[in-house]
Amino acid sequence: MTTMNVSLPDQMKDWIENRIDAGQYHNVSEYIRDLIRRDQADHEKTQAFRAAIDYGRSSGVEQRPFKDVIKAAKASTKIAKREI
Repeated sequence: MTTMNVSLPDQMKDWIENRIDAGQYHNVSEYIRDLIRRDQADHEKTQAFRAAIDYGRSSGVEQRPFKDVIKAAKASTKIAKREI
């Protein structure tokens, strides 16, 4: 495992220490690792969302009426729920 030194303003240091004192984390390292894991998960969700937007933009214009698109989406959702 690697060690990193980070400089923090007193307010941030106090915040972390208060979280530890409240029993939410055992130490500063655990707190920082949790923040990084959450950031990684958020990044993955953002990337997936951007990919979905790109897919939607490149998929072209839907020719069916809106009500038919919604009806098909609802039917697809019902099928997906049955498969679970």
